[in-house]
Amino acid sequence: MTHDPNFWTDQERAQKVMTGIKRLKDRVEPWEALLKEQDDLKTLFELAMAEGDQSLEGEVRDLLKKVREQYESRRVLELLSGEADSCDAFVDIHAGAGGTESCDWASMLVRMYTRWAERRKFKVEVVDLLEAEGGVKSATLQISGEYAYGFLKSESGVHRMVRISPFDAAARRHTSFSSVAVHPVLDDSIEVEIRPEDIRVDTYRSQGAGGQHVNKTDSAVRLTHYATGIVVQCQNERSQHKNKATAMSILKSRLYEYYKAEQDKEMATKYSADKKAIEWGSQIRSYVFQPYTMVKDHRTKHEVGQVQNVMDGDLDGFMEDYLRSAWENTLAAPGGDDDI
Repeated sequence: MTHDPNFWTDQERAQKVMTGIKRLKDRVEPWEALLKEQDDLKTLFELAMAEGDQSLEGEVRDLLKKVREQYESRRVLELLSGEADSCDAFVDIHAGAGGTESCDWASMLVRMYTRWAERRKFKVEVVDLLEAEGGVKSATLQISGEYAYGFLKSESGVHRMVRISPFDAAARRHTSFSSVAVHPVLDDSIEVEIRPEDIRVDTYRSQGAGGQHVNKTDSAVRLTHYATGIVVQCQNERSQHKNKATAMSILKSRLYEYYKAEQDKEMATKYSADKKAIEWGSQIRSYVFQPYTMVKDHRTKHEVGQVQNVMDGDLDGFMEDYLRSAWENTLAAPGGDDDI
């Protein structure tokens, strides 16, 4: 292996290379550790069998359980092989039909994804927030951490809630909908060209219930991409320059998915599905609070009864089942073996 004496001259390039090396090591080294654990398990089992020592049975069982759990966690990471899976993620949440009830549901989803990120020690930043009576009309979160987009991409779609509404004096059961759309935060290794003449830039005053979300100057920024009609906005920062930079990052991520969808028929179908009306019949997951508790994913059929645990960020089971299902569908598709 040859060494470039000028490697550290370009600090930005060197940092990208080192980050890439670390990412590869993080994928390889856990498998090497697992192989060692497997060898230890095999040695312990053979020793117990050779000596007929039943006292080692408990130790063998414990080590076997540990190896199985480690294998499952490593296997899930192997499913995250998409070009953008290792990126951070933008999570857009929009309240659907239903007024106050749906705005409250959207705010509950903001909390749910924030709790999920906190469980993984990921960073969460509110990029854009439009408050409304009873909760949130729309919000954009930036969630930063290893494979954030790879895991969160499973959440794109319409989420349905059923409960006895706290806003209904008659205590009737209500059904509410909110949509979630997830896009990767792209790094410089993924190119998406955006020319100044391709977009319209509008500035306006930040909106909100008060405090840091209201500004006396036109610091909020809205970008409209002429060719695709994609519109993004950012009003979280007091600086117009910072809001424009964040909005450009969001636009880049959405255009990446848009163009990727156009190149692949299967992805184009998925993109259209993500844009379904926020109403009955288009949901990917249902959350039932009354008369019983249940959360069910309608794509994978993964189902749990502890709805409060899910609202506290326990989403890994849903995400992992989605990844496995997507991988199996890839293998079953014509030419699927060619992509492995």
